[in-house]
Amino acid sequence: MRVVLFGRGGKVGHALAPALEAAGHQLVVELGEAEAMVDFTAPDAVEANVRAALEAGVPCVVGTSGWDPAALGEAAASRGLPLFVAPNFALGAVVMMRLAAEAAIVELHNEAKKDAPSGTARATAELLGGEVPVHSVRLPGLVAHQEVLFGGDGQLLTIRHDAFSREAYVPGVLLALERLQSLPPGLTVGLDALLD
Repeated sequence: MRVVLFGRGGKVGHALAPALEAAGHQLVVELGEAEAMVDFTAPDAVEANVRAALEAGVPCVVGTSGWDPAALGEAAASRGLPLFVAPNFALGAVVMMRLAAEAAIVELHNEAKKDAPSGTARATAELLGGEVPVHSVRLPGLVAHQEVLFGGDGQLLTIRHDAFSREAYVPGVLLALERLQSLPPGLTVGLDALLD
């Protein structure tokens, strides 16, 4: 598949570009040449990138968090194009979110992470429902870590997912690209929608 990768020079894009090529995808620069667009940029850039891709008739896979994709989901639906957005492309994080039912959340990321709580923590809290406490930590040297804590009298159950490098997101992005053409037009949120 011919893919435009927005954010190629970023932390995830740096890991993703060679993995896409190794999986047989061809990276292209122009949306007019693309069969799909992948975005791992920043909240202030992602909307313009998605809008441009949709206007060019290109389906989208987005891993950027910290923005609301609802309006562009409507634009994608009106054009008959899929817009796939996932708060986290690490398969282990998706499993962790599925296992969570009642908890508190602690999420830790590098100091450059723009949104707090992270998209993964927000998605997990939504799955849990109600008022779920989320504690966000930003420190140098971290990549992405999240704990879901279940407390009871005299006991604690912890489900933890650690991403030690951005390569952890590659399998999820490849899965999203593989399934992109089979998604319905409009917005699909979450890698778990592809695992059923």
